[in-house]
Amino acid sequence: MNAREEILRRVEAVAPTRPAADVAASYARIDRGYLRRHHEGGVLDLFAERVADYRATVLRVPPSEVPATVAERLSARPGSYGVPPDLPAQWTSATDAPLVRDFSVASLDRLAGTVTGCAAAVAETGTIVLDHGFAQGPRALSLVPDFQLIVVRAAQIVPDVPEVLERLDPSRPLTFVSGPSATSDIELSRVEGVHGPRTLEVLVIE
Repeated sequence: MNAREEILRRVEAVAPTRPAADVAASYARIDRGYLRRHHEGGVLDLFAERVADYRATVLRVPPSEVPATVAERLSARPGSYGVPPDLPAQWTSATDAPLVRDFSVASLDRLAGTVTGCAAAVAETGTIVLDHGFAQGPRALSLVPDFQLIVVRAAQIVPDVPEVLERLDPSRPLTFVSGPSATSDIELSRVEGVHGPRTLEVLVIE
């Protein structure tokens, strides 16, 4: 028996693993009498307002204007951009910026920024959720570059947190983005860009 197995044996002795049926029953007994949503209408307007409150730039465009808008935003920061291999080609079809789809630590550090999609978004909190699935790339792609442009489809935006959690797979690596990376942990002095992009722009496809 190795050290890992010994530790797990001790944990099992203190808190035995319950059968799946018991876990499911316990989950079903959770009281869910809380308010599921605070807003019934104006979800896109609320989302744009809350995201802007976090010092992020919000752009709302119809599908036909996505390529031109992406090209415009990338031209403001010359350099190469990281994009997930499965990012819809149309989104970047109008840009002349070099696009990088093969990532290493060194290549990520040299990027001017990144363009990704998302898994879902919450209007009430202005939060965007990445599960690093389709059009999102690896987690490092949303944490290392200093600039991130996230494309959010209107259908991906839900009014409140309970509904977004129902859309997500808890077994996936979830990243919740509420504005540019920032912290005030050290003497309450705000520092941006500590553990993610210093500049966040959100492109909402209406």
